[in-house]
Amino acid sequence: MKRGKRYTEAAKQVDRAMLYEPADAIGLVKKTAVAKFDETVEVHIRTGCDGRHAEQQIRGAVVLPNGTGKTVKVLVFAKGDKLSEAEAAGADYVGGEELIPRIQKDGWLDFDVVVATPDMMGVVGRLGKVLGPKGLMPNPKAGTVTMDVTKAINDIKAGKIEYRLDRSNIIHVPIGKASFTDEKLQENFSALMDAIVKARPSALKGQYLRSITLTSTMGPGVRVSTAKF
Repeated sequence: MKRGKRYTEAAKQVDRAMLYEPADAIGLVKKTAVAKFDETVEVHIRTGCDGRHAEQQIRGAVVLPNGTGKTVKVLVFAKGDKLSEAEAAGADYVGGEELIPRIQKDGWLDFDVVVATPDMMGVVGRLGKVLGPKGLMPNPKAGTVTMDVTKAINDIKAGKIEYRLDRSNIIHVPIGKASFTDEKLQENFSALMDAIVKARPSALKGQYLRSITLTSTMGPGVRVSTAKF
């Protein structure tokens, strides 16, 4: 894969054979984020889990203390009093069954997170083929299927992110922007890693965290030591 001159120059600053301490890795990721926009800082965690087994699945959510730096649009499926509660809490879109054809037929997906009250999951379930592949399906483990829509919306707007294994048993999550201070990124990284460590499946035998890589949207990957985790 051919890389641009900017990436090539940035990559020269990273020792690919070295495992950096988190603080050093974050400093290096910020230094090599040289695109003309505010790049997202991402964490990629390769696990020893086998997601084909339900007891080794990892899925959850954590509120990053300093947010993600992104404005998140929230869609809430609810009915009755919960509709007005969701609106008051700051949901960007609120509705019920009438939204189904708009998403299914019109391809409307102008939202980042979907929250649903439990009594609406029968309706939302019809959107599984659309929302599922995009990671937008509400899930109790992620706190997005709940009657407490106010808390769900507040947490999401404050910087709540969801983590889950992909098909390669890797977790990919954003922890902020390159414009964040080192301290803010370190706090977010620590909060994420605390949650990931606690989420270790009890059924897993052997090494849990095989590798951790920090990167910016357009920058080179920086490998982080897993020793302390």
